[in-house]
Amino acid sequence: MNFHIHKLYFSPTMPLFIIGILALCIVAFLCVIAVRRSLRPKRTGSIELLRFFIACFVVALLWQPEWRTLIIPEDEPEIAILWDASESGNTTDALVDETNEIISRSAFIQRALDLPVWKELEKDGKIRVFSQAFSEPASESTSQALVGTDINTPIEKLLSQHDNLRSIILLSDGDWNLGSPPVSAAQKMLLQQIPLFVIPVGSKSRIPDLDLIDVTAPTYGIVGEHIQIPFTIRSSLKHDVTTTVTIRDPSANKELTKKIRIPAEKDFFDTLLWRLDNQGANKLEISFPMTEGERVESNNQQELIIQGREENLKALVIETLPRWEYRFIRNALSRDPGVDLDCLLFHPSLGAGDGPDYIQEFPNKPEDLQKYDVIFFGDIGIDKNQLTLEQTNLLKGLVENQASGIVFIPGSQGNQNTLEGTPLGELIPVILDKSKPKGVSESTPSPLSLTSQGRNSLLTMLGNNAEENEEIWENLPGFYWSAAIEKSKGGSDVLATHANRRNRYGRIPLLVTQTAGNGKVLYLGHDSAWRWRRGVEDLYHYRFWGQVARWMSYQRNMAAGERVRLYYAPDRPKPGDFVTLNANAFAPNGAPLQDGSVNVDIVAPDGKTSRVELSPAEETWGAYSGRVRITQPGEWSIKANIAGDSQAPAVETTIVAQGDSLEKIGQPARPEVLEEMARVAKGAVIKPHEISNIDTLIDALPKRPPLEDSFPLWAQISTMIVLLALLALFWTLRKLNGTF
Repeated sequence: MNFHIHKLYFSPTMPLFIIGILALCIVAFLCVIAVRRSLRPKRTGSIELLRFFIACFVVALLWQPEWRTLIIPEDEPEIAILWDASESGNTTDALVDETNEIISRSAFIQRALDLPVWKELEKDGKIRVFSQAFSEPASESTSQALVGTDINTPIEKLLSQHDNLRSIILLSDGDWNLGSPPVSAAQKMLLQQIPLFVIPVGSKSRIPDLDLIDVTAPTYGIVGEHIQIPFTIRSSLKHDVTTTVTIRDPSANKELTKKIRIPAEKDFFDTLLWRLDNQGANKLEISFPMTEGERVESNNQQELIIQGREENLKALVIETLPRWEYRFIRNALSRDPGVDLDCLLFHPSLGAGDGPDYIQEFPNKPEDLQKYDVIFFGDIGIDKNQLTLEQTNLLKGLVENQASGIVFIPGSQGNQNTLEGTPLGELIPVILDKSKPKGVSESTPSPLSLTSQGRNSLLTMLGNNAEENEEIWENLPGFYWSAAIEKSKGGSDVLATHANRRNRYGRIPLLVTQTAGNGKVLYLGHDSAWRWRRGVEDLYHYRFWGQVARWMSYQRNMAAGERVRLYYAPDRPKPGDFVTLNANAFAPNGAPLQDGSVNVDIVAPDGKTSRVELSPAEETWGAYSGRVRITQPGEWSIKANIAGDSQAPAVETTIVAQGDSLEKIGQPARPEVLEEMARVAKGAVIKPHEISNIDTLIDALPKRPPLEDSFPLWAQISTMIVLLALLALFWTLRKLNGTF
């Protein structure tokens, strides 16, 4: 029930109201009894009157009293027109009903703003109409800011800045990509009894267009080597399109083209191979020409920057018997000028191998092992004259925490089967058939068959283009032995399978990759890659293993210094993405840092600086991690250093945030967002031909009641202080009156 006394409003429940009245009656009865029994009735009567007043005060608080005042605006009622000024307004898909003319969304909005109906609303001077744009394109001074469409924030600002709004009229395509969901603003309008009228602009269907929506590439590549550049094109055309994608380096006057066929109304994914010839920044352009029926040309090209480097990788090859695969891998890596090689040979009869590039024992300390970028792990396992359990744990830590790579190349001795149940065995990306520990021998050579993932992988790219590569793999010599494999593990990528054998799970996976922590794993289930030299010498064999070594070590060499190594993901973030920063820090003797922390100083493209303190991820390996949000396109300068160690040189790198605007020309409108907002805010959806009659809808709106300001007395700390003071006064007076 609710009742009020002037501006004081009470809202007790019926049971609480009855209990309060009964309580007051009982207190009044007790007060009367106390006065009659007292020897000093006048003094006691005053004290009991105070007791009754305190009881009334407590009961009133239980009834939740509120002091309410009405706020009557002195200004005339206002109507706000919010219109979308974002870049998506350049999409030409707004239909003018009278003429069936198709114009841009921004032109449609401008025509609507120029209609005389807005002046008609102000004619009698009782209503003030004003318009306000939101989500304007960035100016030169704010070009580095994250620009998109935020519908929620402009409405909330209007509600906070204007206390006499009669309604809000919103002209937009409804395609928001920043801020909170717009419906939350509509809910606040509902609470303030301000209706929302929406005028949807644009078409729900995409205009006919080809859009280069995504281009990803490594942040750096090795000079003289090929890099793989994946790209995605989205088509909204009703027919298939054959076109040519061009990648070019304007500074070197070099370009490469590739013919592609894009299916109708689908996303098309493909890759380009590009050879880096220059050190430093290589600025590349990827584009394709306008095609018949396409409406937007500006989204047919993108630019990217790739750093060219000369690189020296550190590799370790571990093996037992010096089989042919081991010999040719050792030769391939030792002849590669970009690879520094160490070999560890556990020969069962002759002991450790000796000679150039050989080490005599396994690096048992993290500071000795952490220098290796990639480990080639041959037919070796847990045994008296091979590895120990502790050493397999070290190898696992190297991969997961130091971003190194490991390549498993099993052999006919079946030693790798002994790794099951060890830390290193967890990294093997396939499940082995325990019934055939020695593998499977073939009487005739069997080839590898590339999967769809393998055909698009840089690791298996032995030719200069996709067509040449497919032909090369079809003609590679086969193998006579392979490991007994049941299936690949979940989360792995199968690049090639056995062309002639299958089991209940499908074709036998023989070339499998997988990520493990920060590192990478590759499993080659046969030992005959050296046969690829037939007729071509080292062409394909050396190229394959060189690509494997560089793919394995790519991440940990993003930014490598003497005491700090920094790597991050994703390589090419977009504005709005979170980038995970990983670092490895080392003591002066090269051992992983045990006590200390790593700070990363970040300079945004607009010059603003910030610092991120990375948290320790694995103390044994000096691993640290943290996250930073990319808010602007452009170059972000990153500098990592060991906190408090001025002697440790910092490592610096640059993260290039692709300037891919959140605003896309040619994207479909989202009228359903506006319709939901209008429904929640008790407004209406205005069709284009109904805009001229909007004054009728405005006039039909009920007058907005005055705003009511409520002050809950029962929830104030001052009320509690007054109550305590009254109780203290009552207790004191009773004592002075001689009542104990």
